[in-house]
Amino acid sequence: MFIFGIIIIVAVFIFRGSFKVIPEDRHFQDKLKVRQFATFGGFALAAILVIASLIRIVPAGNVGVQVLFGKVLTGSTLSEGLNVVNPFIDLEIMTVRTQAYTMSIAAEEGQRYGDDAILSLTKDGLEIAMDLTVWFHLDNIEAGVVFQKIGKDYVQKIVRPAARTAIRNTTVKYNAVEIYSEKREEVQDEINISLAVDFEERGIILEKVLLRNIKLPAKVKNAIEAKLEAEQDAQKMEFVLLKETKEADRKEIEAGGIAKAQRIIAKSLIGERGRAYLSWKYLENLKGLYQSPNNTIVIAPYDKSFVPLLQMR
Repeated sequence: MFIFGIIIIVAVFIFRGSFKVIPEDRHFQDKLKVRQFATFGGFALAAILVIASLIRIVPAGNVGVQVLFGKVLTGSTLSEGLNVVNPFIDLEIMTVRTQAYTMSIAAEEGQRYGDDAILSLTKDGLEIAMDLTVWFHLDNIEAGVVFQKIGKDYVQKIVRPAARTAIRNTTVKYNAVEIYSEKREEVQDEINISLAVDFEERGIILEKVLLRNIKLPAKVKNAIEAKLEAEQDAQKMEFVLLKETKEADRKEIEAGGIAKAQRIIAKSLIGERGRAYLSWKYLENLKGLYQSPNNTIVIAPYDKSFVPLLQMR
């Protein structure tokens, strides 16, 4: 636009020099107006183009890398918003927002279609498949260097291979079962540390690495499931044994209480007091039988004092 503005200014001067207005010409006023209008319009258009070429707007969440005649101005990266620049600058827009790069077994997930999981060997020689998501963003200060040395496709050149390498270098230190279970967080933290160093050297800031899924070989997975099932059965058996022990203790205490109660009752039935109690109890039972809708009445043998003839020892 700046070049077009200069061309228009030159064209206006050429026009004014070639378009002569002579007072003696009978169309003097009309030609003068045309000349003034063309001059004003040309200068106004040229001014707009020149000013527009000096102003660049960088969208929110981005930075602008300035390229002057093919040379990247690494120390003059523009921030978001309105900026005044050299009119001969070419501006390359690069995002500094958080980006997510996913490598997944699922075909519909991730940047590449199909199975893009990371296959890695473990310490015990087994091959595991891992789903991974990397959160990162471009360092706005290093954006010019990244554009100069790597280019705008730094995700494919740096993020993807560095992430896959960091994972393989980490998983080889652990057994498959450890990665799958108790040391999963430790593995994830070690990958974060390793990958952060690689990214920082290339102007990229790592935010976090997420291990989304770990797929073990079938025989290892079956062995883990069998072990967990055996542990659950053992815990269940311990619970049953404890319950039975408590029940046995309860029954023993209950039996002791019943035996004690029986001894007390047996002692209370000896002598005159016992005979009087049995006589009263016998009459109460007869009264209940009489008032019952049941027509069948069973009378136990008794003596003259209405004491049931029971064999007491």
